[in-house]
Amino acid sequence: MLSRPCSSVATILFVVAQIIVTVVSVPDGDKISSLPGQPPVKFQQYAGYITVDDKQQRALFYYFVEAEVDPASKPLVLWLNGGPGCSSLGAGAFVENGPFKPTENGLIKNGYSWNKEANMLYLESPAGVGFSYSDNKSFYGFINDEITAKDNLVFLQRWFDKFPQYKSNEFLITGESYGGHYVPQLAQLILQTKTPFNLKGVAIGNPLLEFNTDFNSRGEYFWSHGLVSDATYNSLTTACNYSQIRRQAQSGTLTPVCAGVSKQISSEIGKYVDTYDVTADVCLSTINQQSLFLSQLQETQKIDVCEEDETNKYLNRKDVQQALHAKLVGLSTWTICSEVVRYDMQNLEIPTIPILGTLVESGLRVLVYSGDQDSVIPLIGSRALVNALAKEIKYNTTVPYRTWFQGKQVAGWTQVYGDVLSFATIRGAAHEAPFSQPERSLVLFKAFLEGKPLPEFSSS
Repeated sequence: MLSRPCSSVATILFVVAQIIVTVVSVPDGDKISSLPGQPPVKFQQYAGYITVDDKQQRALFYYFVEAEVDPASKPLVLWLNGGPGCSSLGAGAFVENGPFKPTENGLIKNGYSWNKEANMLYLESPAGVGFSYSDNKSFYGFINDEITAKDNLVFLQRWFDKFPQYKSNEFLITGESYGGHYVPQLAQLILQTKTPFNLKGVAIGNPLLEFNTDFNSRGEYFWSHGLVSDATYNSLTTACNYSQIRRQAQSGTLTPVCAGVSKQISSEIGKYVDTYDVTADVCLSTINQQSLFLSQLQETQKIDVCEEDETNKYLNRKDVQQALHAKLVGLSTWTICSEVVRYDMQNLEIPTIPILGTLVESGLRVLVYSGDQDSVIPLIGSRALVNALAKEIKYNTTVPYRTWFQGKQVAGWTQVYGDVLSFATIRGAAHEAPFSQPERSLVLFKAFLEGKPLPEFSSS
């Protein structure tokens, strides 16, 4: 029998082994030395590809930024933009809550980046979005929620193989809009497959959770915010509601009645109002392009008001793509929302609010939040759905509907059910809440990570 080493020798061997594991696990090929035009930072950045289907050579692109301070102890947070077909790199990382913001002169530091509180992982999914690709181009015409969830799970499994040092960190999944499908479906698949991630919760902003409720709440939102007349609102409630318009337009079967109501809505709102933020100005240089997307469920809202244009220019620079280890496969340009993905839009009708109930009952923290200036997926529907869910799973209110604060200003309203399900609004925020209200969004994000109620007013 081999003799047992003394404790001091064992300790040394353990430390050496840990160093070796750490060195081997760091994917040097994916490490970003510096992005063109970026200010100096102390945290590490990585970007590259994870192959999720070896036969079809389907690869998803990721961008990972470590927490500003003590990344080893901070949670790991996956961010998924929606669309379906829009980029978590362009919209999420560079427009919303990543460490940098593009300008005409390069990058500036985002003072409210979410990597102040967590290690942030941005994934361009499904293949065909952004820099993600499939060598089998026919794949782009057969993408649905099930395929997306499976690919995202394979991505995570293989990403953790590259970054094993993060396997023990608390893991949370966040996103927005059609992320109302991506986020809970991925979390559910993780639970069903018993994949050993340290999953603690999900948070989704202005999410599509239930087709009829979410889309029909648009009519009330338009009317209550003065975007349409009493007569048009009456037509939406008696002649043809918004879910009917959306469903018929999607299938190419728009009836004369619904076409008339839709035309009246468009006429009254006009093309110079961004329905993703009804209070924001629009970028006049791209207003014609923007108007093409007003009927789509995509993240194209502009507040800065042309920051998305700067992001598009920046990510199409060859030196930027080289620094990100990114490539364009079968495409000439990077776009914030895919021009090749032909998602099965019938999947919009899949209700995901029951999945949230399953996640809550499994003990995961679930937060649904809404920017209150968004008319695309308004807070009216989201709030009603979360409240109904709480009643269905018999979770009593533990924090009654109340204001929450950022500093000494009301930042929104919130309600908590049990100790894991919560709803919140972000006052003055749009569809992309972290962009339009970055400081308030960071306060909400921090409270979610810590599992704490949103702050109340403090006179100190």
